[in-house]
Amino acid sequence: METEEAVLALAALSQPTRLEAFRALVRHEPDGLAAGDLARLLEVPQNTLSAHLSILSRARLVMSERHSRSIVYRANLGEFRDVAVFLLRDCCGGRPEVCEPVVETLQSCCAPKRRKKVHA
Repeated sequence: METEEAVLALAALSQPTRLEAFRALVRHEPDGLAAGDLARLLEVPQNTLSAHLSILSRARLVMSERHSRSIVYRANLGEFRDVAVFLLRDCCGGRPEVCEPVVETLQSCCAPKRRKKVHA
């Protein structure tokens, strides 16, 4: 990821409604949310949300897909990962213990759910 791409993504997330929209879309992965449902969830007018989603789309943080009469938006987790890696890549300067608390926090909040074993 280039610096300009990271700046665009971080700028897109620097506004409260856009940040909350992105966080809501992350919570609703992998299905995403229709634009109207997202507007109701965030309690913002649809035309206002449309402008915010356009900015997030230009930053490649969200993707959209038409489903009959609605547009469903999804978080682009790959792009988000790239931004996070861009920010963290040089954080330890060759000393992994410096970044260890950040990595531990991410692992604990993002740990995959374990499936229950079914015994036959």
